[in-house]
Amino acid sequence: MKKKVFILGVCSLLLCGCGKIPTLSNGDEAVVTFKDGEMISANDFYEEIKNNFGLDTLVNMIDKYVFEHEFSDEVENAQAYADASIDQLITTYGSEEDLLSALQQSGFQTIEAYKNNVFYIGYLQNIAIETYVEDNITDKELEEYYENSVYPDMDISHILVVARVTDDMSEEEKEDAEDEAKKIVQEIIDKLDEAKKNDEDIKEVFAELASEYSEDEDTKDDGGNLGKINIGDLDANYDELIQAADKLKDGEYSTEIITTELGYHVILKNSTGEKASYDDSLDSMKEDIAADKIAEDTSLMVDAIRYYRDLYELDIIDSEMDSQYSIYMNNLINTYKNSGTN
Repeated sequence: MKKKVFILGVCSLLLCGCGKIPTLSNGDEAVVTFKDGEMISANDFYEEIKNNFGLDTLVNMIDKYVFEHEFSDEVENAQAYADASIDQLITTYGSEEDLLSALQQSGFQTIEAYKNNVFYIGYLQNIAIETYVEDNITDKELEEYYENSVYPDMDISHILVVARVTDDMSEEEKEDAEDEAKKIVQEIIDKLDEAKKNDEDIKEVFAELASEYSEDEDTKDDGGNLGKINIGDLDANYDELIQAADKLKDGEYSTEIITTELGYHVILKNSTGEKASYDDSLDSMKEDIAADKIAEDTSLMVDAIRYYRDLYELDIIDSEMDSQYSIYMNNLINTYKNSGTN
């Protein structure tokens, strides 16, 4: 997962000195010559790119080196992700030529440069951030998460009611449509309450109501049954149904309207399975906790990048580049520290 930090790919300029300003192996050689015998030397070229966009290039090269070494088992995945992302962009833009034209307007001279700097290094950087945050999760955090946020598989049925809202409606009309949908859901709950009072089979009544009212075409004719599901098994909207079902006993239905982006729901908890063990849940818990932490506090991303760079005892030989890097890192740290969260 890593490559050399101080190799500047353009023109094979190799930093080989040990002083405050590095010497280049071909420093006296020309990159460009003119008819009057004048030239642009490799050293001149290095100084120019260093002062214009050298820091961005150097930071990318540093991260490429560090992350390729630290996460070598992810390199193949990163390459596959980068290739797939570029293929998708080419499809979106219509051709490689059109994509390249768009990228050049953003300062990238080749598709390969964009692929490596944005997708490839970005993928490895994300792995580094996630790993750093996961490694710093405490046992107490894991235990609390297991207690409060790890659910057993649950067999759930639902009835979905969707508000008849269209883009051309006024705000008042949209609100009326939402109220009408909620009124229908409350009507369903009232009918379930009446069936319960009359000692009727709630599952049978729920199935009949699902067939009559539900707008989930995939489940309405099967009693609204979603089967045995858990967090992450279906669309994220259904996670809210699982969380609501966890508060119910087997055979109970929801007595309050459940709202998701899909619409309004009534659920019936048919049965509860076994909760996965703590050990079996460990990896997924770490992933979930890390994702929540990063979303809540983006300064953790800077902490992670600093940690891995420090781990490899980064030493920028060129004093000007070292100064630029220090200012860049201080600004980055202060930006995230002041913002607190994203």
